Amino acid sequence: MQKKQTSVDELISFILEGIEEVKGNNISLLDLREIENTVCDYFIICNGTSNTHVNAIVGSIQKTVSKKLKDKPWHVEGSDNSEWILMDYVNVVVHVFQKQVREYYDIEGLWGDAKVTMIENSFK
Repeated sequence: MQKKQTSVDELISFILEGIEEVKGNNISLLDLREIENTVCDYFIICNGTSNTHVNAIVGSIQKTVSKKLKDKPWHVEGSDNSEWILMDYVNVVVHVFQKQVREYYDIEGLWGDAKVTMIENSFK
């Protein structure tokens, strides 16, 4: 059982590394484990400044996780318009938004019972 948790921790770490590699903004980690009937254990939410930046963040996450863990997302949604791309790694779901779309949908507000950790960008 401990091995599974370590791999989730590693997955989160490498997802964050992928986001920071291309300067993703306003990174939040939502821990959903204490909330009943959730579809996953964690949300990672960040935003980019344009369609191109959002696509670069998603590409960087996929490349980093694939290289380090030999894993790929189970499902990716939203790549057509790149305003909100969802990457489903089963236990961890990544939401990459454009800033205005993130503010509109307010995922953090919808999941207000989750424990939220703001991740400081290392490039600042």
